[in-house]
Amino acid sequence: MSERTATSAPPEVDRVAASRAAVAARRARAAVKHDISTGDRSPLDVLRAAYEEPEGAEGRLRVTEFLTSIPAIGQTKCARIMDELQIANAKRLGGLGRLQRRRLREFVAEWVADHGGTGDRLVVLAGPTAVGKGTVAGYIREHHPDVKLSVSATTRAPRPGEVEGEHYFFVSDDEFDRMVASGELLEWATVHNAYRYGTPRRAVEEAIAAGNSVLLEIDIQGARSVRRAMPEATLVFLLPPTWDELVRRLVGRGTESAAEQQRRLETAKVELAAVEEFDHQVVNHEVREAAQKVVDLMRPRRGRRQPAPRHDLPRITDAPHSKESLHG
Repeated sequence: MSERTATSAPPEVDRVAASRAAVAARRARAAVKHDISTGDRSPLDVLRAAYEEPEGAEGRLRVTEFLTSIPAIGQTKCARIMDELQIANAKRLGGLGRLQRRRLREFVAEWVADHGGTGDRLVVLAGPTAVGKGTVAGYIREHHPDVKLSVSATTRAPRPGEVEGEHYFFVSDDEFDRMVASGELLEWATVHNAYRYGTPRRAVEEAIAAGNSVLLEIDIQGARSVRRAMPEATLVFLLPPTWDELVRRLVGRGTESAAEQQRRLETAKVELAAVEEFDHQVVNHEVREAAQKVVDLMRPRRGRRQPAPRHDLPRITDAPHSKESLHG
């Protein structure tokens, strides 16, 4: 007597439930397109959501649907944009590759800025330790008074020459905890596994609402947080000319012990790898020149000098890994 192999019947498909789910998904995508077209939602915010959740309503939008939802972009213009960005018509926002995502975001950021968005009115300046962020920001404060420089709060002690309320708000750990709990900070992060830094939200929002250009000089973690909170922000990565110059600036600063310097250099190697996440890169060869390039990003795009092509930027991500680099 032969044994009969038991087979399980294929699962029944709940066609009614599947149909309802499909209708709900279409309605969710339609709501996203409607919010873009009416201005209730920023295209950059939709991109952020799509990249974070590819299977969500935003991520399931075709790129063509997304673009034609943006006011003043019709079918003809959409076709030209897709060709320029080298994106196939069938592609969905959540299915784009890394390079396509970056190209699309850069295009949308420029479009938002050119059509009345707040993109270039909020510029975030970030970069590795000792690259000169504070020096460049200080030059802008002194020579471009029309740019409002956000003052961060920090739990570290003041360095020589730093002034309360001008360079930072120096606060205790308890006060920083209170600011976090009450939602007073636009972003905050622990830097170098030591001190906390954060950007007071109210001053930034009030300055932008008044039509002012605002510069945030923060760390890379903070820049990522600002992008999530305010997708229209323009992120600028400040680069050193070379790794050796970065080491020289850190050692020459003389504000950290040798052990702390080494720890910061290890962190800098990680920070430099984040350069591709930023909209623009500026090499800090000379403070005045670097500051001018940052300020140029806050000006109308007509007549603006173009940023350096990425292939012209210094290749310093392959930083030396030995402790000898600290003294090289």
